[in-house]
Amino acid sequence: MALRDRGRFVSLLRALGSTVGRELRLAARAPAEAAQPLVFYALVVALFPLGVAPNEPSLPIYAPALIWIAALLATLMTLERVFRNDYEDGTLEQLAQAPTPLPLTVAAKLTAHWLLGGLPLVLIAPLLALGLGLDAATGRALTLALLLGTPTLVLLGGFAAALTVGLPRAGVLLPILVLPMLSPVLIFGAGAARAAAQGLDPAGALYFLAALLVLGLTLVPFAAAAALRNALES
Repeated sequence: MALRDRGRFVSLLRALGSTVGRELRLAARAPAEAAQPLVFYALVVALFPLGVAPNEPSLPIYAPALIWIAALLATLMTLERVFRNDYEDGTLEQLAQAPTPLPLTVAAKLTAHWLLGGLPLVLIAPLLALGLGLDAATGRALTLALLLGTPTLVLLGGFAAALTVGLPRAGVLLPILVLPMLSPVLIFGAGAARAAAQGLDPAGALYFLAALLVLGLTLVPFAAAAALRNALES
């Protein structure tokens, strides 16, 4: 019995890795499209100081919120495509009928989406924070908050994308649905950096982001899978 459970676990891990690899290979065929959110994110943050007065003393105060808003908007740019292409070409229906549980497939697709679109935002955040005049402690808190918060952005955005995958014009509806759900991540993500900038301990905000991430990992794959099945049956 233990060997059978171990074999099933290994097969599920292989299915997860196969789906993630497929998504990464598809993204490699269109590198410009995959890099678009990162370029948008960097440009928004880099151009903002040009619109304020030189040596503006309040810039470091608003920098964490600016970086988080740019990260949120960059994440929203590609959410509609998470399931849309697979839904339109029939791949999603085949995935729903495959032996691999659909929630695991959803988790794999969202993992690949974060690796392509969320992780690069985290990696360049220290450079952007330095360019906006944030000190080292604030930059570390901001980067750690992004590391915990961007997966939650992808998870919640993926759930909204699953809800609207069958609608013909979901591009306008998707941000309306997802922005209220993402507000706590934005508030506590920027709050962690503000606390560090004031010499306070950012652990409270970071723990809240970690709790949201665990909750999203636990619930979103199943909820998104149910929404996808509903779209396929309608």
